[in-house]
Amino acid sequence: MDDGQLIAGRYRLREVLGQGGMSVVRRADDDVLGREVAVKVLSVQLAGDPDRQRQIRDEARAVARLRHPNVVGVYDYGEFDDGGRSLSYVVMELVDGRTLADMLTGGRLPWKVVTLVGAQVAAALAAAHADGIVHRDVKPANVMVTSGGVKLVDFGISAAVGAFDGGDGELLGTPAYLAPERIEGGPVRPATDVYALGLLMYLALAGRMPWQASTVTQMVRAHVYAKPAPLPLIPGLPPAAARLVSRCLAKKPADRPSAIEVAEVLGELAGLPSSALMRSVAAPTVPLPAARTRRPSRAVLIGAGVAAGLMLAGGAWWADDGPAKPTQAEAVTAPSAPAPSATAPKARPSTSTPQRAVQAVAAKRERTGSAVKSQPHVKAPKAKHAPGPKKGAEPKPPKKPGRK
Repeated sequence: MDDGQLIAGRYRLREVLGQGGMSVVRRADDDVLGREVAVKVLSVQLAGDPDRQRQIRDEARAVARLRHPNVVGVYDYGEFDDGGRSLSYVVMELVDGRTLADMLTGGRLPWKVVTLVGAQVAAALAAAHADGIVHRDVKPANVMVTSGGVKLVDFGISAAVGAFDGGDGELLGTPAYLAPERIEGGPVRPATDVYALGLLMYLALAGRMPWQASTVTQMVRAHVYAKPAPLPLIPGLPPAAARLVSRCLAKKPADRPSAIEVAEVLGELAGLPSSALMRSVAAPTVPLPAARTRRPSRAVLIGAGVAAGLMLAGGAWWADDGPAKPTQAEAVTAPSAPAPSATAPKARPSTSTPQRAVQAVAAKRERTGSAVKSQPHVKAPKAKHAPGPKKGAEPKPPKKPGRK
């Protein structure tokens, strides 16, 4: 493939943005819609491998189905002929930003930044888990931080809940973030992603992993047998956050919190609106009877607007802790390498763009009633009434006029 090559009659390839053992990611121009995109193309060496072709197709389908603000968007999938070889490709959104791995090169991050990033990653995982998808490769290199929010990228080795790793003995994933149950041959489950998220947060908070391991063998043994070291003393870190990270690193999957619980706890600490609130304000609009329809109150409209604004501003940074400002970097993600490799995967950029769809806000129907205009409180005088006839008494006839 060369710069300027046109595939599918619309995507004009440009420079390489990332490359791995399975695919190459390029910047491209969409000549039809007039926008920049990222195109992930299956490696030429794997052009004849049906398993890899199926894998990249499954990734495209899984991510396109999610449509979550914290998950990288997928626009298109297809195949094209390149010198007699059929190559699969996925078209994704492209954004300027930094990977979390890049941000961690300068050391640990302020705890408020970590809780904000962790809450959004957990929200993305919760959406995937609700759809029966397990990411299987949560790590800093697959978390994209932009000015508009956080994106979880690279679903290249994602799998359905309950699936098992390939029968050839190859364990896909990054050794430093493999959950104990995967190493022991257990089925894929959502708790696997929560374990990796716990390690990611521990690293971001402490600037190191919870154990000493420099080789793949040491990492694998640590996941199964080593007890994680407690987080070091971090000024201002709420105890709830420290307890949550510890629970995420539990050896038994059943002892770990769900992704939605992680998102709720961290979101509250980070000041994000709860998922329950967002579900209520983003509910489908319900038609109301015309005779009883009233204009939504100002409080309801303001509340919905604030919630939407907070979500769109999910990537805001706190100035009091002095976090490093993300620099501009156009990046995309390359596929993960199998776990047996002794070389730790390099942090690679990723594709993503916050693409937010503002959904209709359905205000709950208010009870109808007469509008009362605010007036100064004035005590009304009591009305005088003439006494009426007593109950059961017959009325007296009128007196006849007479002489005095």
